[in-house]
Parts: sequence; C-alpha cells; structure tokens
Amino acid sequence: MRKDVERLSQAVQAGADDLPEGEQLAPQDQANGSALRKRGRYSRPMTDTAQNESSEGPASEPDKGYLEDYFRLTSSLLVAVDEQFKVYDLNPSAAKALGFVPQEARSLHCKEVLLCRNLNGTVLCGTSNCPLVRVTQHAETIADDELFLGARPGSSTEYAVDVGPACIAARPGAVFVARDLTALKVANQVRANFVSMVSHELRTPLNSVHGFVDLLMQGHMGDLSEEQRKYLGYAQEGIQQLMTIVEDILFMTRSDSGQFEMKPQKVNSRVLTRQVLNSLKLQALKAAVILDKDIATPTPSLYADPQRMQQVLNNLVTNAIKFTPPHGTVTIRVRPHPEQKDMVHFSVIDTGDGIPPEDQPHIFERFYQSNHATQSKMGGYGLGLSIARLIVEQHGGKISFESVPGKGTTFFFTAPLYTGQDEVQR
Repeated sequence: MRKDVERLSQAVQAGADDLPEGEQLAPQDQANGSALRKRGRYSRPMTDTAQNESSEGPASEPDKGYLEDYFRLTSSLLVAVDEQFKVYDLNPSAAKALGFVPQEARSLHCKEVLLCRNLNGTVLCGTSNCPLVRVTQHAETIADDELFLGARPGSSTEYAVDVGPACIAARPGAVFVARDLTALKVANQVRANFVSMVSHELRTPLNSVHGFVDLLMQGHMGDLSEEQRKYLGYAQEGIQQLMTIVEDILFMTRSDSGQFEMKPQKVNSRVLTRQVLNSLKLQALKAAVILDKDIATPTPSLYADPQRMQQVLNNLVTNAIKFTPPHGTVTIRVRPHPEQKDMVHFSVIDTGDGIPPEDQPHIFERFYQSNHATQSKMGGYGLGLSIARLIVEQHGGKISFESVPGKGTTFFFTAPLYTGQDEVQR
C-alpha cells in the first residue's frame, strides 16, 4: 500500500521537490501541487522522531503518512495519468467504481479506464475538450466539471471532476479527483418534483382568487366605495406577485428537467421594446422614473422567442426601476452588435444606486439576496436575473453588466439577428 501512496504522492509533490535550492513554485503551481494534500481527513500518529522534531522546532520533512490514509479511505476517485495518457495509478475507490483491479488498470490508456464524456454523452477523448489536453497542453486547472466517467459496461456514472497538473515520473501529467453525483442528482430531482407539484397546486387557487377579485373590481357584485376599491387593489397586486413567483419557479424547474421550450421567429426589436415599456409604464409612474428607448435605424430584427425575449427585458427593466431613485431614467438601447455581425446588442441603462461590489459576483445566482439596505427595502426573491441569463443563453447569446455604486448600472445581452432562418427551415 505504501508503494501505491508513494506513486500518487510523487504525482502531486515532485513538481515542488525537484526545484533547485532557493527557487519556489509560483502560487498557482503550489496550489495545484498541494490540492490533494489539503484534502486529508485522517491523521496518522506521529512517530517519536516526529514528536521530538515538533517539540524542538519545525521538521525539515513532514510525515506523509496521512496521504496513505486519504488515498485508501476516501470515497473520491483519485486517478493519476501521465503525458502519454496512460493510467499511472489509482486508489481503491477508483478501482472499484471503474471496475478494475488496480494492477490491471495501470499502464492502460485512460480512454480504456475513464472514457470521459460530457453530459450529452459525447466522448471527449481525442478532442480539444479532453480534460487531460486542457490541463497538460493548455495549462488549465479544471474545477467541478460534470462528466460521465467509466469505460466498462455498468460502471458509467456522473461525477464532479477536478483535474490539476502534476509531475508524473518526472514528466507532465495530471491527477483526477472525482466525486460521485448520483445521490445528489436523485435528491435534486426529488426536490424539483416537489417544488413543481406545489407550484402547480398553488396556481389553481391563485387563478380563482384573481378572477373573483377582478369581478369585484369591475362592479359585477355591486358598486364599490373608494376605500373598498383601494383595498381590493392591494389584494390584486399581492395575488399578481404570487402568481409571478409561481410561474418563475415552474419555469426554472421545467428548465432544470430539460423541458425548456422555445419558439423562435422574426421579432421586430422596436415593437418588442415598446411592448415592454408600455407594460411597465404604471410601475415607472409610481416610482417617478422616466422610461426611454434608443433604437437603431434601420431597426434590427431578432430571430427569437418573442415571449421569452420580452421576459428578459421585463425582468431587467423592472429591476432597474426598483433601484433608480425618483426622477431617474431607465433606457433600453438596441444596436447591431459591433463585432458579432449575426447578433443584436441590447442595453438596459439606469441612473440608479448601482450594485455594491460585494454583490456583483453573485448577481445571477438563484435566490441571491443582498444584505444591502437598498436591496432589503426593495424586496424581491432573486430569480429575475437568473431567468434572464437562462433565456439569453438558450438563444445562444451572452449577458453581463457594468455598475458603479451611486452612478447606475447597465445590463448588456445579445440575441440572434434575423437573417431569414425560418425560411431556410421551411
């Protein structure tokens, strides 16, 4: 067993141990070289010599026994692969999961053992997306890639995979660390099914209540006093908010289960923008915010799902209105993309408070809620921007933003330019 550990230990340590005296690895290389050492959960008792060295001062060479425990006991798969794409070593968990005796797997081509595939089932071996190519030839460090691993029948499973460069037999190589996602995927599916069921059950009574309040507001049950009409108006707004939340959650669960459906067609961007601004006119009036548009001439047309693209703009403009102070401005700008000739470039520009720097990395995360005072006051449930990104990416576009606290925020996204795509499909 210790021989096995020494083989894997060499893969993650030799890069640092072989440096001439006085030289040090770059921080990134130190991080890659120590990745496995940082994962150890089990500690071996120190020998008398190690204890003496600890009491007298720092030891010149730390005891590597903890690596043996981690190598043997961890449930993660550890596989070291050399520059010839041959399996150099693997731990017991990897051997069991992949269906090999360790001695049998060593020196086999990694394709015969790992057979990396993406979530669509496409084999990555021999392509530029192969994890080993990305690590050894392009100097990437891969973190939490979701891949299917396992070449033998019945051994294929989905894993979260980290791959980092390592020195193997004095040559460039890589170490795989893979964690089985089966249980997590099952739990996520159960949760998604539950959320979907609850959302469906909520939708029916909400629609009923919304309909009856509508009838009352229209006077079908008799005349209403101003006070009655005011309070029914509050009830109607609350019901509409609940219905929006339910629809957004259903949208996300359908997307997660692969049921995202788009119906692309030719869409006039000027008409699309006008529809969004008209639907939000009352909200902007209440907030004393000015809505404006800036559309290029000739007007670019999109090849997109009009309902989904309207949802993107609606989410972005609604957010902008919420975080823009009275007498501020929110503008939708549409231009042909300056670099990508087959895309249209949208901007939603506000003169609001801006996004605090600490919130900016998390802005597209689901259900993310800022602790910032302005965010707390405005409320929301943190799905609007996640949905906008999902829709934009499903159209083949990208979404991003620029923000300066106190000076406003601009969200950018791209959508496909209409070039007769539906005529080609017919």
